[in-house]
Amino acid sequence: MTGWRSGYALGPREWIKAMTCVQSHSTSNPTSVSQQAAIEALTGPQESVAEMLQAYSERRDWLIPALNDLPGITCTTPQGAFYAFPSVKGTGLSSEELTTRLLEEAHVAVTPGDAFGAPGYLRLSYATSLEKLQAGVERIRGVLTAL
Repeated sequence: MTGWRSGYALGPREWIKAMTCVQSHSTSNPTSVSQQAAIEALTGPQESVAEMLQAYSERRDWLIPALNDLPGITCTTPQGAFYAFPSVKGTGLSSEELTTRLLEEAHVAVTPGDAFGAPGYLRLSYATSLEKLQAGVERIRGVLTAL
């Protein structure tokens, strides 16, 4: 349900209460269709979960070494979700500058880490096909090689 903005959290009561206060003032609520889809996702057949986990693992296991092979980029292996968060500090550009160049020159959309309180990093999603990831990394390589 990527992008549907439905989710839940488990934790100590005081944490959940604090999280609810923050969330209720910073995001909108999911649509009724998303809520019904979330119920089905939790109570329906679960075979697809293992398939998706396998696909995301394969993409991550390809992407992280590929990112680390790019000039000026270092990336640790994420332990959850489907995002890589590489450091771009070695490129000599800020994450905002590199984000703009990647979009304009390579037609690759990434999010600057500044949006997450981490300047000098980018957020890349690997919730797409391996073929698209490979093409994107090669276009990123072209921009970084030209620096």
